[in-house]
Amino acid sequence: MSSSAPVGPYSPVVRAGDLVVCSGQLGLAAGALVAGGVPAEVTQAVENLAGLLATEGGSLGDVVKTTVFLTDMADFEAMNAAYVAAFGGHRPARTAVAVRALPLGASVEVEAWAYLPRG
Repeated sequence: MSSSAPVGPYSPVVRAGDLVVCSGQLGLAAGALVAGGVPAEVTQAVENLAGLLATEGGSLGDVVKTTVFLTDMADFEAMNAAYVAAFGGHRPARTAVAVRALPLGASVEVEAWAYLPRG
């Protein structure tokens, strides 16, 4: 699992009681956008989320809500296929929205909320 440094002045992961909120992740590995378009970006973004969740003792299975930002809704099916592959059988609630642009020329960004009871 990998995660890149934030591209702005924010915390990539914050715990608020039993909730862990992960800031939107781009398909960055080693500080650069991965090659391979939307499928590769989604795969890497979700891998980055998994890495952030692990810092709080969680995993993708703890995710209860995601938001996916796409620069082109024509990529929705490709995003869906990569998203399903990344999350496996787990299906958190999800919103997908089109945006005009994303940082670093990315095509997709994924944020996540996870439920991780302290205990």
